[in-house]
Amino acid sequence: MDVGCGTGKLVVHLSRLFPEVVGVEPDPGAAATAAAHLSSFASVRIEQRPFGHEEPGGYDLIVFVASLHHMPLAATLHEAKRSMRRRGRIVIVGLARETPADTPLSLVSLAFNPLVGLMRHPGRATQPSSHMQAPTVAATESFEEIQRVARRVLPGIRMRRRLFWRYTATWTSPG
Repeated sequence: MDVGCGTGKLVVHLSRLFPEVVGVEPDPGAAATAAAHLSSFASVRIEQRPFGHEEPGGYDLIVFVASLHHMPLAATLHEAKRSMRRRGRIVIVGLARETPADTPLSLVSLAFNPLVGLMRHPGRATQPSSHMQAPTVAATESFEEIQRVARRVLPGIRMRRRLFWRYTATWTSPG
């Protein structure tokens, strides 16, 4: 499951690895774009709805890419944990609120951000691309706050602070 799948770019890649993939997207426009884009993929289902009330033990992998900060942290992690099969994995690429402790990484990110943007999008954009049109919210929790909650809900989670105001986290359910 790709939570907050947007227009489905990651869902395409996951469909090459798993026999069935579910993309969950609460934004109607992004979900419609994903469903249209992925209509020829028999193994893919796009659901326009928020994450929650999932089948217990229903998933081998749940991925949150820049979506977890849109949801209540502890409740969402509890729901994801409950939804995992034995030895299933939760993978998070998240955004955290910047704090003074983040200054060194933020300075490096500020220096690299224009370069990465130029490499990925060398032409001048006249409007946001389709995968950048869903509503966004700023992260309200710091990395340390997220880490504290995640470690309580998902014992053994591995978390790492990254450039560009992001972090990664992985957790494998007990077998």
